Amino acid sequence: MSGGDLEALALLHDPVRRSLYDVVASHGGEVGRGEAAEAAGVSRTLAGHHLDKLVEAGLLESGFRRPEKKGPGSGRPAKVYRRASSERSVSLPPRDYLTLASVLAEVVDGLGAEERAEAAARAAGARLAGKRRGEPVERVLRERGYEPYEEGGRLRLRNCPFHVLAREQPLLVCSMNLALCQGLLEGLGDDPARAELDPRPGECCVAFKQVKRFEQPDSPVRQDGAGAE
Repeated sequence: MSGGDLEALALLHDPVRRSLYDVVASHGGEVGRGEAAEAAGVSRTLAGHHLDKLVEAGLLESGFRRPEKKGPGSGRPAKVYRRASSERSVSLPPRDYLTLASVLAEVVDGLGAEERAEAAARAAGARLAGKRRGEPVERVLRERGYEPYEEGGRLRLRNCPFHVLAREQPLLVCSMNLALCQGLLEGLGDDPARAELDPRPGECCVAFKQVKRFEQPDSPVRQDGAGAE
C-alpha cells in the first residue's frame, strides 16, 4: 500500500464523489459531466469539480469527445470521464499477493500444467458457491467484483478481478477464470456450460448465456379456464 493509494481511496468517503465514481464506473465507457451530474443528482458545476478531483487522484481518466456536428457553430469538444485502468488497493500492514500469484502463474506455464490449474480453478469455483446453491449467479459474481450486467441476451462482466495477471499470462488466466466460473455455476446447481470465453476490450473474458425463467402457475388451469380439481 502506498500513501497515494490511501489518499485516493479516502476521496470516495465523500458521498457525492462516491456517487459520481459509481456512475462513471458502472457506465463502462465515457461519461460527460452533464450525464454524470444528472445521474448523481447534483449540479453540473459541482459534478465537474468532484470528477476532476477523482482524475487528479488517479481513480478516473478524462478526455474530450468531439461534437457530432462539424464546422462553424459545432461547439467545443465535451470533457468526458472513464474509470482509470490502474488499480488501487489498501492493506494494513502492506501485503503483496500479486507478486506471488504472478510467480505461480509462471511456474504453471513453465511446467505445462494448464489442465491441472483449470481443474483446481473449477474446484475453487465450486467452493466459492459454498452453501448458496440455488442462488442466482449474478449475485455471487457481483460480490466477487465481476460487475455483471445484461446486454444482448447475455450476462457480461464489466470488471476482471484478475486484470493484472491476465495481461501477463492471458491464455492461462482466462482459461482458469472460465473454469472458476464454470465451477461456480456447478456449485450453485446451474449449468456450467452457460459460462464461455467471449473476450471484449476492457472487460472480463468470460460471459454467460442467459436462461429464460418462466413463472409457474400456482395451480394447473384447464383449457376451459376452470381450475383443476
